[in-house]
Amino acid sequence: MKVLMINGSPRVGGNTAVALAEMEKTFRKNDIDVEIMQIGNKPIRGCIACGTCMKKGQCVFDDEVNEAAVKFAQADGLVIASPVYYASANGTLVSFLDRLFYSCRCDKRMKVGASVVVARRGGLSATFDELNKYFTINQMPIASSRYWNSVHGREKGEAEQDAEGIQTMRILAENMSFLMKSIALGKEKFGLPEPEEVQFTHFIR
Repeated sequence: MKVLMINGSPRVGGNTAVALAEMEKTFRKNDIDVEIMQIGNKPIRGCIACGTCMKKGQCVFDDEVNEAAVKFAQADGLVIASPVYYASANGTLVSFLDRLFYSCRCDKRMKVGASVVVARRGGLSATFDELNKYFTINQMPIASSRYWNSVHGREKGEAEQDAEGIQTMRILAENMSFLMKSIALGKEKFGLPEPEEVQFTHFIR
């Protein structure tokens, strides 16, 4: 099994990386392959609603988004991690996720999702809720921990001192591992639910 982890921080080796590293150790202990993509320091622009992805199956801007789409299609789970900027996710990460989830035409149903947020002090819950919305609109079960998936720290490495936050990451990875394996068994025995034809309703008519 495989998990794709997206680091939305522009800081290489920062506190967001500390949180993901703790999860990675737990995933590997559970025989789950891990790949981490650092995208917070990349020049990723937002979606321009051109519709090219609907015709070509990939985003018109050929950058890390298209690279991640291939990995996402092959993964059993996706972890999205971000520092908190003004009670929100890093803008680069949001642009990346908007384009990834819209342009990637793979079947996202029952891929397990988890979001992780890191901040000096506040804005964690709002950012956590923001990131989870990418999963809930795509029929992706969300893995949970014993607390909201958050770690505190400002300067590089300070997150390692947040014992409760680091424990939350370990438990999150354990629960996500169990959920992915359970879903794999369920798919093998029962298959995925039959998809319904999408019904689009526009509020102006």
